[in-house]
Amino acid sequence: MEFAEYVARQRPALMRFATVLTCRTWLAEDLVSDVLGRAFERWERISGMAAPNAYVRRMVVNEYLSWRRRLTRTSPRAEVEPMVISDGADERAERDAMIRRLAGLPRKQRAAVVLRYYAGLSDTEIATQLGCRETTVRSQIHRALNALRIDLTASAPNFQETS
Repeated sequence: MEFAEYVARQRPALMRFATVLTCRTWLAEDLVSDVLGRAFERWERISGMAAPNAYVRRMVVNEYLSWRRRLTRTSPRAEVEPMVISDGADERAERDAMIRRLAGLPRKQRAAVVLRYYAGLSDTEIATQLGCRETTVRSQIHRALNALRIDLTASAPNFQETS
C-alpha cells in the first residue's frame, strides 16, 4: 500500500484516536501530523509489517506520552475553564463530558482506557503498546474506571424529596 493511500484511509481514524487521547483537537492534529511525518520517512519498513496500522497507532501513543511530558514543562499553569460550545446534539454533549472526565486521568491510565474501550485491544495488545506487563494494564484500567466512577457520582445531581 502506498503511503498516500494509507493516509487517505487511516488519517480520520488516527485523528479520532488522538483526539480521545489528548482531549484537544488542535493537539491531536499536531500529534498525528508529526507521527505521519515520521512514518513517511520509514514507510518502506512500516508498510512491510503484518499490521502497519497497529505500529502507527503505537507511534501515536508513544508520541502522546512524550508530548504530555513536554507540555507539562512548557504549558502555562493558569486555570482556564474550557469553553463548551453545545450544538444541541446529545451525542456531542455526552462525548464532550466523557472527554473532560478522561482528561482528568493520569496519562498512562487514559492511554490504557482508550486502547481498551476505544481501540478495542486486549490486555496483551495494550501491554505491548504501552511497554508494560498485562497486570499493570489491568490495574491501570481498574484505577481509571474507579476514578471515572467517583467523578460520575460527584457530578450527579442530588435530588432530595421535599416533605
